[in-house]
Amino acid sequence: MSSSRVLFVGESFTNIGLNLKGFSVYTTGGYEEGGKPLIDALGDAGFEVDYIRNHEVTSRFPAEPEALAAYDAVILSDVGADTFLLHPDTLFKSRIRPNPLASIASYVAGGGGFLMVGGYMSFSGIAGSACYPNTVIADILPVTMMTGDDRIERPEGVRPEPVAEHPALEPVDGRWPTFLGYQRLVARREGEVLLKAGGDPFLVVGRHGKGRTAAFASDCSPHWGTPEFVGWQGYGPFWGRLVGWLAGRS
Repeated sequence: MSSSRVLFVGESFTNIGLNLKGFSVYTTGGYEEGGKPLIDALGDAGFEVDYIRNHEVTSRFPAEPEALAAYDAVILSDVGADTFLLHPDTLFKSRIRPNPLASIASYVAGGGGFLMVGGYMSFSGIAGSACYPNTVIADILPVTMMTGDDRIERPEGVRPEPVAEHPALEPVDGRWPTFLGYQRLVARREGEVLLKAGGDPFLVVGRHGKGRTAAFASDCSPHWGTPEFVGWQGYGPFWGRLVGWLAGRS
């Protein structure tokens, strides 16, 4: 099987902590990435993965659809729409620039694959701050996004269940692992629901123009994606099959 190229964007964050000890106050900082399990799984499935971290989007993301054509699939995971739309040249200098999200839509219409993975900065996001319903991404996804905060937090755990047969869902032994939450989405009429959780769509696939699209409503890694999910024997095969379908392998 020949290698396919995937562009994976997101799954990184910097944190700042405020510490109070009596009259003394000091700050701490750190940096973390959550995409390694999925990146490793795709590598094991034969994909060549280019990884763009959240803070690298403005400098590294290929804004023109012609540049995206080098990839068989594009994955966005936990990276808000403003990260693409508010380039410093636009935000601070009022300069006109290409719209990277419109480039993704054109890329998919021309035959590319596209996947959005859930998280606090995916779909509508926490407090609605991911903002994708207001973008052209809303036109290409096989789901309709909620307005406002779309999170369904399930600290007691929830297990998705297959509801359809599809190349992305070859039979696996046992049940799907537990998740700690997901995002409430509504499948479009032309979308195909493959997994449900709590009565809500959990994985939906569809087509846009000549391309294929998918929406996975939960995390690919903690916190919603539990260690049980990341360590599941079906983790790698599932992502490999899903992205393989998006890339036209099946």
